[in-house]
Amino acid sequence: MGLGLFGGGVGIAQFLARQGARVTITDLRNATELAPSLKQLEGLPVSYKLGGHCDEDFINADMVIINPAVPKDSRFIQIARNNHVPMDTEINIFFQLCPAPIIGITGSNGKSTTTTLTGKILQQTQRMTWVGGNIGKSLLLELKEIKPSDIVVLELSSFQLEELHNAKKSPGISVLTNISPNHLDRYSGMDEYIQAKKGIILHQKPEDYVILNYDDPELRRWERECRGSVVWYSTKDTLTNGAFVQGNDIILSVNGTRIAIPCISRIKIPGIHNLQNILAASCAAYLAGANGQH
Repeated sequence: MGLGLFGGGVGIAQFLARQGARVTITDLRNATELAPSLKQLEGLPVSYKLGGHCDEDFINADMVIINPAVPKDSRFIQIARNNHVPMDTEINIFFQLCPAPIIGITGSNGKSTTTTLTGKILQQTQRMTWVGGNIGKSLLLELKEIKPSDIVVLELSSFQLEELHNAKKSPGISVLTNISPNHLDRYSGMDEYIQAKKGIILHQKPEDYVILNYDDPELRRWERECRGSVVWYSTKDTLTNGAFVQGNDIILSVNGTRIAIPCISRIKIPGIHNLQNILAASCAAYLAGANGQH
């Protein structure tokens, strides 16, 4: 339900079709609007109901996979629920099946940059690194190649996090870049939006990590709700546990170890927000096993 143009719908449709499922794709948009996504599904045994939804598709299905952008109050979701049709999402299915640990990255701004940076740092290590999620690529098709010793870096939207929250899943390493008003057309207000974002921390285990922006007043309030260990990062303050700036160095002071990375003068992406993204990515990569050489 909702093929969309951002890769998740295409990924799950390809994945399920290749597993032998009979896939029907239904979207309010027509074939012209969805052309880039439809092109990627050419040759697969998939049937289409485009330009609108039909009640019977939500009554007779074995499962409905819902695109994160579909409004929660859609009457077709209610039809599926009334007919006891199980519902799931691309990201939940990936979390259930992925054998490798996952770094999940979210925030109102900077999440794509931070996801890309984290992936790039980890790709310099010996560890096979996979990057995907809301950044435009489903990793479901790569599942058979992902090994337990690999690492997965996912950008997660607030919509995807709502679904993970329903499935009671959170990444082993979670990163939050910042919280500012966003998607308020979809949420009743800021509180509901913040609650959706909290899906990234609420089902962590005590051995997990959450990396929070100390410079963001909203995130500073989250500490008491975190079940994993909190690691902060800041462009303004010196921290006892986290990442901060000192002269030309990024200092990583985590779990009693202190590493100085002399790199500030070499940073090519301008702006304080990008320095924050670099600090967040450095923390995430370090906790996933990269050392100061990377």
